[in-house]
This record gives sequence, structure tokens and C-alpha cells, in this order.
Amino acid sequence: MDIQLEKKKGLRPKHYGYIVLGLFLLFMGWKIIFGNSAKTFRTEKEKLSIAKVTQGKFDDYIAINGLVAPITTIYMDAYEGGRVTEKLIEEGAMVKKGDIILKLENTNLYEQILASESNLALKQNDLRSTKLTFDTRQVNGRKSLADAKYNLIRLKRTFEQNSELYKDELIAKEAYLTAKEDYELSKKQHEIIKLQTIQDDKLRKTSLSSLDTDLSRMQKTLSMVYERLDHLNVRAPADGQLGFLDAEIGQNISKGQRIGQINVLTNYKIEADIDEHYIDRVKRGLTAVLERNEKLYNLRLRKVYPEVRNGKFKVDLVFTENRPTTIRTGQSYNIKLQLGASNDALLIPKGSFFQSTGGQWIFVVDSEEEKAIKRTIRIGKQNSRYYEVLEGLDADEKIITSSYDNFGDAEQIVLK
Repeated sequence: MDIQLEKKKGLRPKHYGYIVLGLFLLFMGWKIIFGNSAKTFRTEKEKLSIAKVTQGKFDDYIAINGLVAPITTIYMDAYEGGRVTEKLIEEGAMVKKGDIILKLENTNLYEQILASESNLALKQNDLRSTKLTFDTRQVNGRKSLADAKYNLIRLKRTFEQNSELYKDELIAKEAYLTAKEDYELSKKQHEIIKLQTIQDDKLRKTSLSSLDTDLSRMQKTLSMVYERLDHLNVRAPADGQLGFLDAEIGQNISKGQRIGQINVLTNYKIEADIDEHYIDRVKRGLTAVLERNEKLYNLRLRKVYPEVRNGKFKVDLVFTENRPTTIRTGQSYNIKLQLGASNDALLIPKGSFFQSTGGQWIFVVDSEEEKAIKRTIRIGKQNSRYYEVLEGLDADEKIITSSYDNFGDAEQIVLK
């Protein structure tokens, strides 16, 4: 008699194998379908800017914007402080060198002039008195020297006569000795007076020379004070246009305060700011071109300022030949500054992608324009229109040049 076997309920060992195989197949399907979603970005092609890599001539220049300025600007600082009493010329007027623009007054300076004049008068009186004293002493000394010389001659003659008489025993010895002593005393007195006269002459020369030097110095000082008085008249330092004037009647001006400027209009320069990215390539002597009313004007870079502010540095350019006839201070011009010679290169148009990648990689569109793959590249020079491609791209390939900010860390872009 057959016995019916009941089926065992629950999972059997072979069921575990089926479960594991099913889970593995589900995981592989998920991996295939969703595994690359984190590195894939989907977007509409119409929202992107797509450009072609071209082979062409790369012009190594940058476009800069510059403002016209006078070739030279001379600042006027107050030599002397004072209160403005008169304003003779207004801003914007043309002036000649030496024209009086402002008149100032300074009571303290007037007092200094009076004190200097008084000191000079006292010094002149002292010099005259000293000269008179030396002259009197010189006359008296010469008179004393003449008397001493006369006595010496007379006593010498007496001594010689008595010497002869004494030899012949015609006079007493005492008379001979007296004549000898008188002669020797007169001789010593003559030498003393002569030496004193010589020393007085030397003293007179050195003292008067010193006094003359002091007097000359005081006169020079007074002359400089008078120059300071003339500086109360603020004059134009050169021919040109009075650019600005920061002074009004009644205003107190401090010594050294900047009160205005003169714009020398014999020529013009153009001041421009350039991105610090180019600071190593911008040198004096570079050429530039300015286009105005369908005419080209050549310029030369005259000066590069070393200081960088807000990511830019300043340069000055000057015209090498002709300049626009309608040029005016403050006008703005677009200029092409040539950094180097032109050369053949792979070119891609400038775009917002550079801000995201720094030129280190780019998305390259496939031939069907269905997707774009991230690729490493190397960019060289750049101008206002193109980047020069050194590595990573070929001619006629297509690239995305618009911003990559929305792509995240995607490795490929699916174009819909």
C-alpha cells in the first residue's frame, strides 16, 4: 500500500540559490541602467553653445579700453600757506607759464620779513662799526711804526757817531753806552710795533671776511624770505589748461596742500587697465592699434605701472604718428595691444566654460551630436576672440563653449 508523502513547507536549500541569483541579476540590471547616472548630465542641445575647433592664424593681442589723458599733468601745491584773497583764473581756462592764478596773504610771513630786515640792518651797522674800529687801529699802528722807524734811524746814527768818537777817546764811556742802549731799545720797539701791525692786518682781514660772509648769508636769507613772499602769488608752472582748482576766496590754504593741476595739451596719452594675467607679457615698447572713424592710429606702450590693484595694473600708451583730430581728454577708446607675432594654431572661440575649467578640460561633442565627453586639454595664449589650443583637440571637432556650472562632476553630457 502506497503512502502519500506530504510536501514540506518553508524554504529548501535550493531556494536560497535562486534568491541569490535573482538578487545578483537585479543588481546588475540596476548597475547597467543607473550606475553612470551620477556622472551623466542630460540637457537640451538648444540650451548650449557648441563651436567647432578650427585651424587658423592666431593674432597674439588683447583688447583693452583706455581713457585719453594729457601727456603731462603738473600738480600745483602751495609753497606757502595763507588765506585766499583773490582768484584770477577759473578751472578750464588756458594759462601761460607764470600767470597768477591765486593770491594769498600770510601775516606771519610779513612779520618774519620785518624781523629779517631788522636783523640785517643791525648786522650791517655792526660791520660798519667794526670796519671803522679796524681802520682807526690800522692808521694808529702805521703811525706808531713810522715814529718807531724814525727814532730807530736817528738813534742808530747817534750810536754810530758816538762809537767813532769813543774809539778816538773824544767822549766819555757813559755817553757811548747811553747811545748804544738807546739804539738797541729803539730797535726792539720797532720790531714789536712792526709785528703788531702785521698781526692787526691779518686780524682785520679774517674778521672782516667773516663779517662779510655773515652779512652775505643774511642777505641771502632775506632774499629767500622775499621769494616766500612772492610764493603767496600762486602761478602756473607751465603752459596748458587749468584742470581743477580747489580754492575759494576766504579759504585757508596749508603749506604743501594740493590746490590744482595744469594739463599740458601739447600731446595726449591713453591710460588703460589690464588684467594681471598678462603682467609678465606686457612690456614697454609694445605696439597697439586704435580704430576711429574707419582709420587706424598706431600707439606705443610708454610706461607700465608695477602696482596691481583689484586684479589689474595700469599702463600708458602714446601716439607714434598721427592722432584723431577730435581727441579730447576723458574720451574712451578700444585698443588692440599686440603681445607677440601671429602664428598658425588650433583655435576655439572664447566662452564661459573657461571660468569653470581654467582651460584644463572641455566637453567634446561626438559626431552624431548626441553626447559630449569630458577631455583634458592644454590652452596656450588667448586674445579677445580665441584661445590657442596646444594639446587635446583636433581640427573640426565640436566642443561646448557655454558655462559648465550646472554640469557638476559629470563626465559626459547627454544631448536631447
